[in-house]
Amino acid sequence: MTTLNLDRRQLLLGAVAAAFAPSTRAKAHNGTVHVTIENLTFVPAEIEAKVGNTIEWVNKDPIAHTATVNGGWEVMIPPGATATRVVQAGDGVEYYCRFHPNMTGRIVIHA
Repeated sequence: MTTLNLDRRQLLLGAVAAAFAPSTRAKAHNGTVHVTIENLTFVPAEIEAKVGNTIEWVNKDPIAHTATVNGGWEVMIPPGATATRVVQAGDGVEYYCRFHPNMTGRIVIHA
């Protein structure tokens, strides 16, 4: 009987923790979504934006990166610099760094 109570308590604590856990997607704040590039990674890897919002990539790595969409747009992000793109209709896409294809990110567009 103690095991059953412990299991229920663990489930309850897990549900409460999940309910208050921060979202893994970054959302626009004052119209800008911030993405940090550090250690060859886009952080966060998935962002949410609306058409007209600005995505700002801050490159903290000592090497250049890009935010590239196959058959679409590309943003060059020099080392230690910031680059931006205004979100347009159809920008809900997966993107990557052309120099480091293992670096990937995703933009989710909301109306």
